[in-house]
Amino acid sequence: MKKILIACLAFSLLTACGGSGDKSKTVADADLTKNPDYKKGLDLVAKNRCMTCHTVAEQLTGPAYKEVAKRYAGRPDTIVAHLANKVIHGGSGEWGNLVMTPNEVSQADAEAMVKYILLLK
Repeated sequence: MKKILIACLAFSLLTACGGSGDKSKTVADADLTKNPDYKKGLDLVAKNRCMTCHTVAEQLTGPAYKEVAKRYAGRPDTIVAHLANKVIHGGSGEWGNLVMTPNEVSQADAEAMVKYILLLK
């Protein structure tokens, strides 16, 4: 009986203290928000109503930004211009039957939005 009580107490303490969670992720996330590409891109994504079809973590009409970042992680710098072109002109086929409508944004703004999204990996 004592062993069960001690095990429950230990489990309760670990749970209450947050266990052995990865604290570096919290620091990395905080540092990410200081990145100028993050700030500018986030502002543009919000301003251009991209969150109508996308969210950071879950698929809505379009893929989640984290999935986009994961798919294109480690690609050459040219991927930013390619994806910015998709933002501007729209497209389909890369995410199944989903169709992305064109967006009236400049090349520079589209690239800033893409840079923000790619940071979310």
